[in-house]
Amino acid sequence: MHYDRMLPDRQLDLFGVGGVSAPVSVAARSPVVASELDDPALIAAIPGARVNDYRALIDEAVKRQPAGAILALEDLCRRFKGFGLEHPVPEQTAAVEAIAAIGGRDAAQAVSRIMADRVVQGPGIAAALHAAARLGCALPDSMVLDFLRHPVPDIRADAAACAHRHRQDIAAVLADLLGDLNRSVATAAACALGRMGRAEARPMLLRLLAEQPAAELIQAVSGIADESCIVLLGRIARTMPALAPDAIEVLRDMDSERAAAVVASIESAAANGS
Repeated sequence: MHYDRMLPDRQLDLFGVGGVSAPVSVAARSPVVASELDDPALIAAIPGARVNDYRALIDEAVKRQPAGAILALEDLCRRFKGFGLEHPVPEQTAAVEAIAAIGGRDAAQAVSRIMADRVVQGPGIAAALHAAARLGCALPDSMVLDFLRHPVPDIRADAAACAHRHRQDIAAVLADLLGDLNRSVATAAACALGRMGRAEARPMLLRLLAEQPAAELIQAVSGIADESCIVLLGRIARTMPALAPDAIEVLRDMDSERAAAVVASIESAAANGS
């Protein structure tokens, strides 16, 4: 018997019901033109976005930032929960990066939920943790501790940026990271300890402020500032216009006559045009 004569002229679709090919209207559907969707349609399309549509939909959501965009992006991310143990899920990576790009309190809460519920797993966690660090998310203490001990420096640094609650075990690990060979990790650890009011971070924060001042460093030193910090912050306020508002704010919030005198001197000089 010639079995080949019994086969249909077309190849069976092994993923279809009863070997029936998928309808052409579904299999060959044209990509969505995201820019042509109104806001409600854009939001509705994101959670179930197909592989050839998700990038355009996400980019359009970041561009417009319509109400509901963050929740839709979170839903897209959650759709792939349980995947990504070996390779990052591109849709999840794009979603968390988009949430971070939109920013704000709702974005921080969304990424915190994604992290706490372990929606993203495996190597994809790096992008989610970076989004959390960018948004200043406060993550579960056990998760922060695990990531602070991670072998990848970028993950240690981002974990330090997410360490906001003052716990002795977390502070102890952060103190060890002050000596990390990776500069970004050591800097992030110093900032975290400064936010906690831990004086052991002061020497490093002072050195970093002197070498390469940044708003993050200024805010971190605010709770542990001493006379040396006041002098340095005053110098930054006088010579670096971009950082002056941050430095003056920290000086003004200090309970220090010296700091108040520095602020008064800077404001007087500004009023006199000098």
